[in-house]
Amino acid sequence: MSYFLFDEFYQVSAKEWKQKIQFDLKGADYNETLVWESNEGIKVKPFYHKDDTKFLPIVTSKKKYSICQSIFISDVKVANFLAKDALKRGANSIEFEAHADFDINQLLDQLLNSGDTKDNVQIYFKLNFLSESFLIRLIEKCEDLSIFLNVDLIGNLAKTGNWFRNKKEDYSILENILKKATSNVSVLSVDAGLYQNAGADIIQQVAYALGHGNEYLNTIASNTKQIVNTISFQFAIGGNYFFEIAKLRAFGYLWQLLTEEYDVNIKAELFVKPSLRNKTLYDSNVNMLRTTTECMSAILGGADVISNVSYDSLYHKKNEFGERIARNQLLILQEESYFKEVSQVAEGSYYIESLTKEIAEKALQLFKNIEKSGGFLSQFEAGTIQRKIEQSAAKEQQQIDKEEIILLGSNKYSNVDERMKSELELYPFVKIKPRKTEIRPIITKRLAEKVEQERISQE
Repeated sequence: MSYFLFDEFYQVSAKEWKQKIQFDLKGADYNETLVWESNEGIKVKPFYHKDDTKFLPIVTSKKKYSICQSIFISDVKVANFLAKDALKRGANSIEFEAHADFDINQLLDQLLNSGDTKDNVQIYFKLNFLSESFLIRLIEKCEDLSIFLNVDLIGNLAKTGNWFRNKKEDYSILENILKKATSNVSVLSVDAGLYQNAGADIIQQVAYALGHGNEYLNTIASNTKQIVNTISFQFAIGGNYFFEIAKLRAFGYLWQLLTEEYDVNIKAELFVKPSLRNKTLYDSNVNMLRTTTECMSAILGGADVISNVSYDSLYHKKNEFGERIARNQLLILQEESYFKEVSQVAEGSYYIESLTKEIAEKALQLFKNIEKSGGFLSQFEAGTIQRKIEQSAAKEQQQIDKEEIILLGSNKYSNVDERMKSELELYPFVKIKPRKTEIRPIITKRLAEKVEQERISQE
């Protein structure tokens, strides 16, 4: 047949659909009954139509996402073994986290399997310290690897309230590292996941990631000797499935606009993890369901790298079972659910395209307001960013307390016979250590902590 199947059907306009819905409502108000408003101020309609959908020119990666295994370096030999094991079991990138320098040769010893190259295996470092000499050694030792150093001076300031040393010295070290970096090395990163895990809404997350990254673009622009091809943006994905897809797409679009203003071609590498904010201590198996949908949002939103979190990571030390299940969730999506075969699958969805456009417009306006007020770092040092996040977090917590937002097993449908006190290998609640800081840090906190603490006290 040469004719198109849908040509047999009558074309129904958006206006006609709405008239039909209003007729079926039998006098009930359309907006009050069917339109709901998100915390971001986005009004979600009951249906979307091509008549009122405008498409943004979004360019997303056509390559399949990488599965990343995150490993904390407490023992270098153990970390090396775990990395090799993960690469054999389906991971194709590794994130090493460390609080102090380590033996680089021992960590990277025979890390790649035969047939692996720097083009299909990436190594990410999450270093909670800043050492120029160590970073230079790392660059020199990793000439045959594709590595991401993930230096984020502002992210450390946001998380701890202090610079590593002081602002001038930190930026001086950063500039020296950028000059030393070779083509296989990405130096800079932006920890936008911190904002999500502290309670920022989606508009804030996109705008703050953009403002945070813009501070580094200013640094790069001021020094023509620095060549930067990629900045790694680390996002946390929550449970609002379609909004989270649109969040990543909107950020990618805005980052492209911003780099065009600087006349540079700097790729935003999207390194994504599921949020910890909505994870629960009780009925923790449900966390596997949460992280699965969150990983799906990350994939459909265009994530380059995804590192899943274990269902029991809140209260158990890292263990083989939890890490394997977390990795296998991504492998199932990739191999059994055929997500590796799809590319730009969200394009053309009227709902997602509309969300993407509205998130992008609202985030861009917030970003412009921040820049008019002195820039992201200036607003952060003044405490404005922290205050806005705290207001958003308080609103969301109130919705949890009123059961307007549901966390299964915690504030609804809880298993009253479940006991968790004896299971705690890690302290699962927010830790605040009194210390002197230059600015007020951003504190991450889970939504279920209040009800969990009440339940544990009664066990």
